Amino acid sequence: MKLSAIVLVVTALVSLTVSLALANPAMLPQHPGYPMGKAVDPVTGQSVANDPGQINMKNKEALTNAAIVDDNRSKQNLLFNQNDERLLEKPGAGLLPKVEGPNITIEPPVKEGTKVSAAPE
Repeated sequence: MKLSAIVLVVTALVSLTVSLALANPAMLPQHPGYPMGKAVDPVTGQSVANDPGQINMKNKEALTNAAIVDDNRSKQNLLFNQNDERLLEKPGAGLLPKVEGPNITIEPPVKEGTKVSAAPE
């Protein structure tokens, strides 16, 4: 049992390491926003920017593009409801909508409360 668990963990770690080593940086999204340009480390000569060569984006553009980046996935798509065809007006939470057809009213479950005297007997 111990040997199979060890083999499973080693296999998972090796596959993770190989997948990270073979990752293709060209598949990363191209976007502006990191102003470092082509800055390099003076000791190793490696790039110090996350996206070297990208232009600097203005604050308003960055916020706008960040807000719309995931609209297709996060947009709510509700199925068509046939009961909504009768709606004329939706007044809001806690109120019944106005619809075509019969006017339905809901009576409160209790019309009158029990009267209790304030003085105990």
